[in-house]
Amino acid sequence: MELIKRTKIVEILKSSVFDQKVNIKGWVRTRRGNKNIAFIALNDGSTINNIQVVVEIEKFGEEFLKTITTGACISVNGLLVESQGQGQTAELQASEIQIYGAADPNTYPLQKKGHSLEFLREIAHLRPRTNTFGAIFRIRHHLSFAIHKYFNELGFFYFHTPIITASDAEGAGSMFQVSTLNAEKPPIDKATGKIDHTKDFFGKPTNLTVSGQLEGELGAMALGGIYTFGPTFRAENSNTPRHLAEFWMIEPEVAFNDVNDNMDLAEDFLKYVINYTLEQCKEDIDFLCKMYDNELTERLDFVLNNKFIRLTYTEGVKILESCGEKFEFPVYWGADLQSEHERYLVERHFKCPIMLTDYPKEIKSFYMKLNDDGKTVRGMDVLFPKIGEIIGGSEREENYDKLIARINELEMSADSLSWYLDTRKFGTAPHAGFGLGFERLVLFITGMANIRDVIPFPRTPNNAEF
Repeated sequence: MELIKRTKIVEILKSSVFDQKVNIKGWVRTRRGNKNIAFIALNDGSTINNIQVVVEIEKFGEEFLKTITTGACISVNGLLVESQGQGQTAELQASEIQIYGAADPNTYPLQKKGHSLEFLREIAHLRPRTNTFGAIFRIRHHLSFAIHKYFNELGFFYFHTPIITASDAEGAGSMFQVSTLNAEKPPIDKATGKIDHTKDFFGKPTNLTVSGQLEGELGAMALGGIYTFGPTFRAENSNTPRHLAEFWMIEPEVAFNDVNDNMDLAEDFLKYVINYTLEQCKEDIDFLCKMYDNELTERLDFVLNNKFIRLTYTEGVKILESCGEKFEFPVYWGADLQSEHERYLVERHFKCPIMLTDYPKEIKSFYMKLNDDGKTVRGMDVLFPKIGEIIGGSEREENYDKLIARINELEMSADSLSWYLDTRKFGTAPHAGFGLGFERLVLFITGMANIRDVIPFPRTPNNAEF
């Protein structure tokens, strides 16, 4: 086979220079034809669109072409010509074909028919080859790039926080333990009767992180503005369409910002990355809109074109209590608002994205700055249509005495947080930040209904395949 440098299909389909010899490589989506001509739809993952390869059967032989079935991987040399068919601008008239790998049609699970998303989760090693997941994972890439691009342009520093940690940033307790001890016969401390972690690898109990926020605050107290973007873990036995045991988090922290600066940053950030993804992934988003959620582009425009409404938690509760709506979960001051409450405020009352502030301290984390009323904290949540809360953040408590009082009130260990408290003893400063679950954002931008469908290999209870 003549050696020609490969051209990606996405580049070929944009080309207007025809009658040139090119090479493409990819996986066969379909093959059809008649006695004389075979038409092969080929895709290499660079775009949702296939290119049609036109093959003269007499030239290659029927026996050879029988092995080019759905799923097979091939390399094709041919002449790029203007397509005579509808729906495509270019096609390739094949002169040479090399088969890299066949795919037995009797056992290859991705044949030309509809497959349920549930079935595709069972073959997560192959589902990226489908139109749906090719689109989702390309969007995931461009969204990741947009996040780094946004913060870099603002002068933030990408700060790498540890995945293995001895602290529980959220005080949730639902953490995966990290240990090298023999699980069946761990060493026991005779004095306490408990596992002797001094003999463990790190000499103390350690876990996979639930958040890089606390360490991120340390970075902000030296570098001014940082962001984290990495994997986090929650050992919650949640089998819902919105929860994963392993997911990615974006967590900016900014010195000298207050809660209002924090809200400005969150709104600007969300609009930037959504707009960037719309520009870069229009064909993929249009496909998902057509196939799964015909209101998707309308909803993305809804976020981009509306100023985010800001109101206090107390004001939000009053609206919910007086709206006459029957909710599954009761609404009262002090309640942790559920998705149904958040979506009512966004979709039906205000009809625009919302930022809720000043939550009761009892339902928020220890590090949030206490308001002068002594009852509420300077937290802020961003609420979106369909999904509810997409960002949670706050101005952080920078006062040492107030922070230590809150830690004691919650019966947390001040000793284990001594390193965190030091930033309030040595050159403390106002600062704020927020956390965004990356998969929640991908879920919103793709219009998918289940969070397991926006990450390549989902980790959920009883599922750690692939």
